[in-house]
Amino acid sequence: MNKPGSVPVPQSQGKADISNPLLRASARGLPKEIAIIGAGAIGPDIAYYLKSALPNLTLHLVDVAQPALDRAMQRMSDYAARAVQRKRMTQAEADGVLAGLRPTLAYDDIAMSDWVIEAATEDLALKRKIFARVESIVGPQALITSNTSSLPAARIFSGLARKDRATVTHFFAPAWRNPIVEVIRWSDVDPDVVDHLNWLFCLTGKIPLATTDVPCFMLDRVFDNWCNEAALLLDRASAAEIDSVACEFVHAGPFFVLNMAHGNPIIIETNTLQADEEGEHYRPAPIFRSVDAWATIAPGRTIDVKPEIKDLVRDRLLGILISQTGDILDRDIGAAADLDMGCRLALGFKSGPLDIMREAGTAGVRRILARLAEERPGLPQPVRPIDVYQNFKRFVLVDRIGDVMVVTLRRPEALNALHDEMTDEILDVIRAGEADDAVTGFVIVGYGPRAFCAGADIGRFPAVLGDPAAAAQYARDCSRLLVHLDAMAKPVVAALNGMALGGGLELALRCHDIVAVGDAWLQLPEITLGIAPGIGAMVVPYRRWPAAAAVFDNMLRRAEKLTAATAVELGMIATLADDYAELIESAVARVAALKGKTSGPRSGAVAIGAPSLTEPVAANGQRISGEVVGIIERAVREAAAAPDLDAALEVGYRAFAASACTAAAREGIDSFLQRRKPDFERTG
Repeated sequence: MNKPGSVPVPQSQGKADISNPLLRASARGLPKEIAIIGAGAIGPDIAYYLKSALPNLTLHLVDVAQPALDRAMQRMSDYAARAVQRKRMTQAEADGVLAGLRPTLAYDDIAMSDWVIEAATEDLALKRKIFARVESIVGPQALITSNTSSLPAARIFSGLARKDRATVTHFFAPAWRNPIVEVIRWSDVDPDVVDHLNWLFCLTGKIPLATTDVPCFMLDRVFDNWCNEAALLLDRASAAEIDSVACEFVHAGPFFVLNMAHGNPIIIETNTLQADEEGEHYRPAPIFRSVDAWATIAPGRTIDVKPEIKDLVRDRLLGILISQTGDILDRDIGAAADLDMGCRLALGFKSGPLDIMREAGTAGVRRILARLAEERPGLPQPVRPIDVYQNFKRFVLVDRIGDVMVVTLRRPEALNALHDEMTDEILDVIRAGEADDAVTGFVIVGYGPRAFCAGADIGRFPAVLGDPAAAAQYARDCSRLLVHLDAMAKPVVAALNGMALGGGLELALRCHDIVAVGDAWLQLPEITLGIAPGIGAMVVPYRRWPAAAAVFDNMLRRAEKLTAATAVELGMIATLADDYAELIESAVARVAALKGKTSGPRSGAVAIGAPSLTEPVAANGQRISGEVVGIIERAVREAAAAPDLDAALEVGYRAFAASACTAAAREGIDSFLQRRKPDFERTG
């Protein structure tokens, strides 16, 4: 066995080529003590995140003022109380989060820390002073990081004797909830330190984004210049007008966000830094020095804006967004998929900048950039053809472990749920690997520690409700990846790193084998939405494991959960793993064992017994639709009797379509979209 938390990576590949953070862990393991320097704006939020993820952690919160520590402790206590009130934590879990917190005015208390995070104000001299003191106190193996949003690591850590253990870990507010953190790779840091931090963040629910060491890194280059450009437009439009136009692209306009974050001084500081380094076109708007708060509108509200003003503001904001996107990618500051995801999840954009560029089209992007060059000369312009910037995978990570391709589903904000674009990306990767003689097979795994895949996005499904032909075709279309897996010669193994629900479970069931972590679980929750599963769950498990038909009946009709341990007993899962690393190791081994031995679900009819009688009530006590339960029961038996797999799958597509034409389906989907409890008593 390898060291806990590490996956064997062949020397020919190199760890730097691994993109899934949980595949490139160091041997450090989880920290036992962490210190955070600074109990002001973001320090307590970082502390709450870490204690929530690692409740047994001892966490020192250091500040120079006792009132700041008192306020920080109260804030964390309030967070925990609200989590209990909203049933996101039990009281015991909340108590665990608050236990082990050590507020202190004494730096000597942090001597045994495994990791020290500085979260003080953006003052280079102060940060250098803090780190000199920290280095004199902590042990030689302790990691040292700064939460700076703009100051390059090379400047902050220039005075350290051991620069190799220091870097920037840039959190985004609110740090206890915002999943994004930038981890800076710079010239003096040990790559294993960065890999360890990425692994640790991913394991504790964050999404680490790799960024190079330039002023403002990646995401603040977008945000700060978006805000600065908005301020430079104030001679032509009001703050409320600009925010109104901006809300086409963001959930909250730049001036609203600046008010909320008290961000004017931040823009002055960061854009001054960029201007001094990269040119006067980044110089902050003078108005930032004379205004404390902006007169603007709340998110979701709009006001009437004259067409010519709207066009001006829209083009300028899009221009700076495209300018910064091109500059970031041309200079390799960050990766395209990370940039898109970070803008959505950290900065509140409705779509990532590359998605916005794709929507605008090449001609539209060129027009916007031409206007930007005329109105704001000096700002960077993309140096490559516009369409080249779209050549990347948005929703999957692709790694190689020996001769096995590991495909990681990465939509963490949706628990890695499938949608059309992710499905096509998986298919593209698999087809490329099938044509590569150096590839033996594939592993499909989910990103992070929580979910393999939490089902499929509703997508265009609401549009086909009530139309049986369109609904059946929708199910066939959504099955394109799974049908391809059925016919594959090279083995595909599903590695369940967490929950597998609905369409995600259907994906796993079509792989040639399944391995799972011990606490993974499986569920088909579609009946709670008033619909039948559409892409094979009423067919495939009965053909692969007919002896477990009664279990599948209850999963389909009652949304019963199946634990990974029980699935092993039923023969569905080959083996259980203790952690993510062992999971991948087991999956790679299963690929090797299945080489030349793959087969799809059995083709002929299978004998299964009649379903047991059941009330239309889900396992969680929710009333469900008796009509849809009946559709499922009939489809399961008809599909089992079908002469071949294609005919059986067609039974499933038609049954899904039949369920889509019920009043229960309309009620279930409407309630899901409206975030309310469905009423199937009324629909039947």
